[in-house]
This record gives sequence, structure tokens and C-alpha cells, in this order.
Amino acid sequence: MVKPRYPLLFLLLVGGMMAGFYWNQPSLPEHADYYPAGRDINPFAFTDQDGQPFVPASLTGHWTFLFVGYTFCPDICPTTLADLRSVYPELKKIAPNSQVVFISADPQRDDSARLKSYTAFFHPEFKAATGPHRALFPLVRNLGLVYSIVESERKDYLIDHSASIVLINPEGKLVAMFRPKVAPGEVAHVDMQTMVSDFARIVRLADE
Repeated sequence: MVKPRYPLLFLLLVGGMMAGFYWNQPSLPEHADYYPAGRDINPFAFTDQDGQPFVPASLTGHWTFLFVGYTFCPDICPTTLADLRSVYPELKKIAPNSQVVFISADPQRDDSARLKSYTAFFHPEFKAATGPHRALFPLVRNLGLVYSIVESERKDYLIDHSASIVLINPEGKLVAMFRPKVAPGEVAHVDMQTMVSDFARIVRLADE
């Protein structure tokens, strides 16, 4: 007796539908440290490049690429901001509400006027902010970043700081960290093309 093939056809149909479902699902970021649920950012109150308050509400409604440094930085900061400038049009194409924020860990020397001229050199839309160390330290640690002042008694002191870039979603939550490549003899920097690629995936996941 010939057995009916309907069960087999049914299984093939269901299998095809499931394969199509998973095939169309956005893939996860390949290089970023990704936090799907997002991590809360504690309250903070800084001053931006225009002398205006920079608070958690300044992050909501935007995809924010946030970087910690200082304007007297000899290498990592100018390299990172120049790299961000080079891919900024791509970031805006992926999400028009993208913004770049530079947080200075050097409030003693980086006043609002200096921050404004420094970031405007790279792009007029880039934002900057700073605050007292008692407010900076908790936020930087909250974001998974670090900084420390080297030989603070000197006027030309340096600041060691993370070279990572963090991504904050429009709800004001930390959703990803892009870590730098570190090669002997080279300035630590985040690979911009992998960051752009992962950002596109993260935005697509958020839209699902």
C-alpha cells in the first residue's frame, strides 16, 4: 500500500517557512559588545559646548556615539574624532537622529568655549560636555569606561582614558560598546567600518 505523502509535504512546508523566518531575521553585531535589553545610565548633570545643561534628556531621541577624552590629548582623541567625521554621513544615513558626543575628562582646562572650537574643527554638529570630577567619574564608570590623570601637579599633565566608543539608544540606554584595535606602534582606535556595519545591524534589530 502506498503511504500518503501529505505529512512529508507538510513538514517540508513548515521547514521552509521556518528557514525563511530565520533567514530574514537581522543578524547580531559581529564585533561590538552588544546589550540587547540596554543598560540604564545613572542621572548626571554637565555643561555642554554652548554653556547649556547636558543631562540624560540630551541623549534621548538620538543614537549617540559617545567618546571620553580631552582636548589636549595628543593622539587618541583627534584620531577618533577624525575617524568619526569620516563616517558621520554613513551613520546619519543609517539613522538620521545619530549624534556624536565628546565628554571631556579635563574640566580644569576644557571650558565650554574650548570644547566648542575643538569639536567644531572636526564637525560643526559634534557635541561636547564636561563637569566636575565628582560627576564625571560615576558616569564614565557607569558607561564601562575609565580615565585617570597622570602627574596632575604639572600644568601639561596627561590623562589616560579609554579609546572605546559607546552607543546609547534613543531611549537613553547603553546598548553597545565598540572597542579599539591595539597594534604595536599605532594609536589605539575603533575600526570605523566594522562600527558602521554593526550599527546598521543594531538599528535594524531595534526596529524589529
